[in-house]
Amino acid sequence: MIAAIVLAAGFARRMGRQKLLLELRGKPVVRWSVEAILPHVADTVVVTGQDDQALRSALAGLPVRFAVNPRPQAGQGSSIAIGAAALKPWTAAALVALGDQPRVPDGTLAALLAARERTGKAIVAPVYRGTQGTPVLFTADVFGELRALDGDAGAKAVVQARPERVARVDIDAPMPLDVDTPEDYARLHVQ
Repeated sequence: MIAAIVLAAGFARRMGRQKLLLELRGKPVVRWSVEAILPHVADTVVVTGQDDQALRSALAGLPVRFAVNPRPQAGQGSSIAIGAAALKPWTAAALVALGDQPRVPDGTLAALLAARERTGKAIVAPVYRGTQGTPVLFTADVFGELRALDGDAGAKAVVQARPERVARVDIDAPMPLDVDTPEDYARLHVQ
């Protein structure tokens, strides 16, 4: 089974308010992010933090499960660890995606999944016109490393630890925008 871990526990400090709940063309940003992943996976874990109830409301009606990070201030790594711990035991691989990245280019997720099948690599990462980005696909072989993460670096250390186990997929598109600042949010409306 292929799963997804959607990271939605951040504090949105640079935005100054909860960015995941901001409206984008009639829906919260986080809903766009989750809805884009759902057709590609059999199980989706949304990792929340202090805004758990509001995020559950924003995602009402979607077939997702929630895992609450009790200490989101510990950084993105702690949320990935919580999400990895919540995966079902029979999960073969999981996409780790950002809740504030609602516009991952079409075909990216399918390309990552196909690369996993083709290469058998433990990690599959997109490279957007020369820059490695997200979401990243991890197989069950590295779930233990994900469960041990902490801090703000996310899963970068896991990806960089052993380059020979990483497949990189070239995506001919710019890096998808994260909604981190009011300027990022404004740019989303013109894309």
